[in-house]
Amino acid sequence: MKAIVDQDGCIACGLCVSMCPDVFSWNDDGKADGGEVPAEFAERAKDARDGCPVSVIDIK
Repeated sequence: MKAIVDQDGCIACGLCVSMCPDVFSWNDDGKADGGEVPAEFAERAKDARDGCPVSVIDIK
């Protein structure tokens, strides 16, 4: 699985990065970036996706 953050809609609130730093991180533009989702962090990554206030995270 992979977490993808829509950069155009990200408001850089930091919720996903704080909830699941093993998957989400900050990019050079100051917005959140996703990445590979290891099985042991899948639930936490989905919780971060579901908590995103602007719903710009997709997990595929």
